[in-house]
Amino acid sequence: MTKSFYLLALLFAISVSSFAQKKKKAATKDAILVFSKTAGYRHSSIPKGKQALILMGQQNRFAVDTTEDASVFTPENLKKYKAVVFLSTTGNILNQDQEHAFEQFIRAGGGFVGIHAAADTEYDWPWYNQLVGAYFLSHPKQQNVDVVVNDHNHPSTTMLPDRWKRFDELYNYKKIVLGIKVLATLDESTYKGGANGVNHPFIWYREFDGGRSFYTGGGHTDESFVEPLFVQHLLGGIEYAIGRKSVKKPM
Repeated sequence: MTKSFYLLALLFAISVSSFAQKKKKAATKDAILVFSKTAGYRHSSIPKGKQALILMGQQNRFAVDTTEDASVFTPENLKKYKAVVFLSTTGNILNQDQEHAFEQFIRAGGGFVGIHAAADTEYDWPWYNQLVGAYFLSHPKQQNVDVVVNDHNHPSTTMLPDRWKRFDELYNYKKIVLGIKVLATLDESTYKGGANGVNHPFIWYREFDGGRSFYTGGGHTDESFVEPLFVQHLLGGIEYAIGRKSVKKPM
């Protein structure tokens, strides 16, 4: 075979590889940042949550970066992402410059997803209270509960039954923001230790400061992240936050 043949074959191989890389990049143009830094209690389920989110991204055409390094919260770096997920973060995890960068990200139309202990985070940052929707107050022991799904029009709840029976650590909340749109509540008559009464929020969302926010109280246990309904529920929340799916108008 001639040298020219080998050269043509090489150029063809490079062209095919380049096309495949471009196609793959186009297919995963959406990206999320999963942040799981803790300055307080650390949930043992965080590694399982990361694994589930990475797999979710692979199966649903979005890239997933995971980190516990708060220095990535810069205006330039956050531009790469459609949403930021706080995966059971706790305590004060961002400095003032990083907080400002995150505020800019949301104001530019970015999304936020809070999972479980995201509500146990940044108590001295009023803007974050508005973003996440409520702060952690307390919790009883882990137990079974009936989650009452009040609204099935959100991408995170379309697949859920009216009464979703599950086992988890159930938060009581304080400083609940009036602007949140509650999708599901905890039926305090079905478990012991509830402290929010009849309207005990568990899943909610809101449009805030130019962006989209979604929070779920579930996700304390390792098992949550292999529970099919919880994983589908979480995927719906992420797809809302990144702008892929919107809230359906009531019939």
